[in-house]
Amino acid sequence: MDQVAGASDKESITISNADSKGLKIAFQGQPGAYSHMACQQACPEMEAIPAETFDDAFTAVSEGRTDRAMIAIDNSVAGRVADVHHLMPRSGLFIVGEHFQRVNHHLLGLPGTKLEQLRVVHSHVHALNQCRKLLREMPVQPKVHADTAGSAAEVAKERDPAQAAIASRLAAKIYGLEILKSDIEDADHNTTRFVILAPEAVIPDFNPERPTIMSFFFQVQSVPAALYKALGGFATNGVNMLKLESYVDAEFNQAQFYAEILGHPAENGVKNAMDELRFFSHSVQELGTYRAHPFRSR
Repeated sequence: MDQVAGASDKESITISNADSKGLKIAFQGQPGAYSHMACQQACPEMEAIPAETFDDAFTAVSEGRTDRAMIAIDNSVAGRVADVHHLMPRSGLFIVGEHFQRVNHHLLGLPGTKLEQLRVVHSHVHALNQCRKLLREMPVQPKVHADTAGSAAEVAKERDPAQAAIASRLAAKIYGLEILKSDIEDADHNTTRFVILAPEAVIPDFNPERPTIMSFFFQVQSVPAALYKALGGFATNGVNMLKLESYVDAEFNQAQFYAEILGHPAENGVKNAMDELRFFSHSVQELGTYRAHPFRSR
């Protein structure tokens, strides 16, 4: 069954202190994509607006056509969404919330279609890879699409009972398809983490009972032990680092890093650690401070 971890906690995401009714939120993909589902579950009062690419979703916010963007950043099976990490530092946007979306893949076909009729299954490359077990058991040819919802739209358009798509329950509803087989993903932990982006930072008040996450990019100086020195302050000040990912620059000379820590800028330990990071780094770009989703405490 499609679900979101922690959805019962109404305080799971802090988007802004203002009334968010009437706001628009961009997502990458076509209607029915998992990012569309994330918008509906995390921000049900906002109007979800599809964008063809991640870049288009970022631009929709930066140009004021939408107020927020729901952007996939990691998947528990496929790993990080690399394009996003390259887009975030130059977008001028800030992370104001996070959302964990359980990914339940379904095999969708025309109403009345039997499994033995299928010959071609359409979907995104990750979805196809995440449903290998079923696809191996069926005499079908996988066909890669740009996104799962787009594959469902294609099957609905072609009206061919020999074709099916792997997509969400929402896509089945939108495109009038029948769920031929439910929950076909190989891994029952398949979950995508999304971040919610806004044109301005929204830093929640410090509350030791409601943990926050800080996200930032930094580039170390090109000297021996630079990373060791830059990160030393987090260890000595007892600040928990949740994520550290490296990237090379265009000249392959200096490493760039995306990091997330558990903490709030009002905490002395975090202040001291960030000061030490800045001292030993070539540059530091803060991307936002936001409430940690209850999924993390499961």
